[in-house]
Amino acid sequence: MPEEVDAGLAAVIRSALSDAAIPPHQRQSPPQPRWTLKRLVGWVKDNFQLSCCRETIRQALKRLGFSWKKARKLLNKASPEKRAAYLEQLEEVLRAANQQQCLLVYLDEAHVHLDADEGYGWSVRGKRFWLSSCSPGRAKVSFYGLYLYNLGQVRIWPYASANGINTVEVLKRLRVEFPNRPIKLIWDGAPYHRSALVRQAAQVLEIELIPLPSYSPDFMPVEHLWQWLREEVTYHVCYPKKSALKAQVLNFEQHINSDPLPIADRLWIQWH
Repeated sequence: MPEEVDAGLAAVIRSALSDAAIPPHQRQSPPQPRWTLKRLVGWVKDNFQLSCCRETIRQALKRLGFSWKKARKLLNKASPEKRAAYLEQLEEVLRAANQQQCLLVYLDEAHVHLDADEGYGWSVRGKRFWLSSCSPGRAKVSFYGLYLYNLGQVRIWPYASANGINTVEVLKRLRVEFPNRPIKLIWDGAPYHRSALVRQAAQVLEIELIPLPSYSPDFMPVEHLWQWLREEVTYHVCYPKKSALKAQVLNFEQHINSDPLPIADRLWIQWH
């Protein structure tokens, strides 16, 4: 690949990376489609009258120090000051949990559909990868996911929906399982988390609630649990009824709770 082509490729990729990180209200021009290998092949042909294949472009990009990776979101609406204040508080909470002075629990909800998630998987080259679907429509089950930091365990409890009444029931179940331990619970700012009903129940149950700063899903390790669950339970599988999905989620929970090390590895806590 000629040096001028390498330089051009590096320039367009770096320009695209810079544009992608610009907040929408600061953009000076409409967003452009991402640079795929196919699109770069056409760009090289149009600008340098050079015909090459996708593999040549891929090797050139690797040689220039680029790699194909999943993007991470910049949280434009998040307050840096509130995030920093939360992390200062989290440092003390983690210290208390590590010294077994309290049970640290992260809680989050997910709504899992019965229909199959496509996902990636190995298939025969040149043939379509078909997944069976019984077309359950928008049928789903709401799950409350709890990460028990001290124990390296999770709890995944199914409910018809996520609301204030069911959230109070989850807090009661948590207190019944750990009747004598001080509990600090971290969760996001969902409306029913902030309701008077839930806050009063937490006070009665002596569960300290610690809200995450707004627009900060990166501080919630249970998000990794939901991705793990989908990989193991709903990728490539369609469930005909809710009871079948619940049973499979229960098997998943029991399986991963048998070894705390993978849980601690996958549900890592971002503390800086």
